[in-house]
Amino acid sequence: MHEFFDSEYPSVDHLIAKAKKRIPGFAFDYLAGGCFGNLNLSRNTQDIRKVQLKPWYLNNYAGADRSTELFGETYDAPFGQAPVGLQGLMWPNSCEYIATACHDHNLPFCLSTVSTASIETIAEITEGRFWFQLYHPREDDLRDKLLDRAWEAGCKTLVILADTPTFGYRPKEIRNGLSIPPSMSLRNIMQMFTCPAWCLGQLPKGPTFKTMEPYIPKGLSMKHLGLFMNQTFSGRLNEDKIGALRDKWKGNLVIKGIVNPEDAERCVRLGLDGLIASNHGGRQLDRGQSTIEPFKALVPEFKGKIKLMLDSGIRNGADIAAVLACGADFTFVGRTPMFGVCALGRYGAHHTFEMLKKQILQVMEQVACEKIADFPKHLVEA
Repeated sequence: MHEFFDSEYPSVDHLIAKAKKRIPGFAFDYLAGGCFGNLNLSRNTQDIRKVQLKPWYLNNYAGADRSTELFGETYDAPFGQAPVGLQGLMWPNSCEYIATACHDHNLPFCLSTVSTASIETIAEITEGRFWFQLYHPREDDLRDKLLDRAWEAGCKTLVILADTPTFGYRPKEIRNGLSIPPSMSLRNIMQMFTCPAWCLGQLPKGPTFKTMEPYIPKGLSMKHLGLFMNQTFSGRLNEDKIGALRDKWKGNLVIKGIVNPEDAERCVRLGLDGLIASNHGGRQLDRGQSTIEPFKALVPEFKGKIKLMLDSGIRNGADIAAVLACGADFTFVGRTPMFGVCALGRYGAHHTFEMLKKQILQVMEQVACEKIADFPKHLVEA
């Protein structure tokens, strides 16, 4: 595979700075922002970066192998793309670009129900090797239609979302008109005019919820579309809903947003295959814990009973290494590849994944970690 790494942008900070110049302010705020005062958004990364690793400099060392087995698949690195809603708002066709990069780099791509590419499009790009994240519909009929489409498209891993029982209070999104119902202000329109490449890519009609298009009434205004989506989904899960999904879905069933042992115990009892410790990237509960702190408490009790994964707060390869050292089987990144696409366009996700893989490799070689599963041996205990 051709390497798309651009040495002008060797870190996520460089990508963020470039992305901020290329997309309208309201789109950048949607991508980069959290809820309330952004406390949990910052805490996620800060706490991951408190994790320290122990190097072994005099050991015999055969080299590093980044490959990772998960649910019977072997991936080229221990991370994948987390589900992101409204990707096309932030950069045109970004969902398709990231899915292509995941396929080329042999990494799992997770499609959100409310992303801007359809199940069928992503299935074609990834040759059916993708995950699907379900926002739980209020009606069982719609739930079953979405699950059937995902299964028929080749998806074998379903991710259900636990951490969005209500819409997060996000002041910047409210001010920018990206709340429910949405609105478009003169300020937003002026921001768009300063980003010609972004505007050109949004022609002729801008981002839409492609997976949901067959179920959305025709001719809805932006306001009524937002209200329709709000009325269609019920974010709060319970054991009955999860049990019904377990009965319906014959593949791997993963729950995202679990951060406490009581919920994790229910997941094991209900027969789920994996959990992703997550707080929705700090976008839901500003006074909640970071993801890594409660995750470390889950590992002793649940490691081996259920696949333990984590997202939220991971920005670079050293962050991934820290999370793996704390006992994670796998990790997911959400914003970082999006910053890459917003900064560099079509091949921005290729660049970002290459960057993350280089960073992980450097850490492995530095501490003499030969396999991903060996990272916990290098954890400096607090």
